[in-house]
Formats: sequence, structure tokens, C-alpha cells
Amino acid sequence: MKKTYVIKNIKFKNDYLLLSVNNQQIKLELSDISDKLMNATESERTDYSISPPGYGIHWRLLDEDLSINGLLKAYKSKHALQSAT
Repeated sequence: MKKTYVIKNIKFKNDYLLLSVNNQQIKLELSDISDKLMNATESERTDYSISPPGYGIHWRLLDEDLSINGLLKAYKSKHALQSAT
């Protein structure tokens, strides 16, 4: 099975999700991507699995799934808005 994305270093810092996707560092505000993650405990946030081909992340305890395509779209959208101002 070919990997769609290589996902590494998933971390949480304050109210941000930080991860590496294909060696690109992504930082997203949790309030922009997931209410469940925003309100989760540290143990709930760190109990995740990455899909084998790398297309998404699943948080078992929260029953939350985020696609990497969606995260990248949110990241690019946020940075496009910041660049325009």
C-alpha cells in the first residue's frame, strides 16, 4: 500500500495541533479544526492512530477522525488569509 502522506511528530501545545506532513511543519488552532480535540484531556489527545496510507488521524477515545487533506486545506487557508492582510 502506497503512503499518501508521511505523518510524524503529532503534538499538542496549548490550544494548537503541531505535526509534520511530508516534512512540512503544520501548526493549527484546535478551535479551527475540532471542538472534541479542543476540549479533550491530554490522555484523550495522545491516544491516536494514523491510517496506514497516511490519509487521516483517528482519536479512539474521542471518536474523532481528521483527514490530512482537510488539515492541509485549513492550514493553507489560514496562511493565505494572513498573507493577504
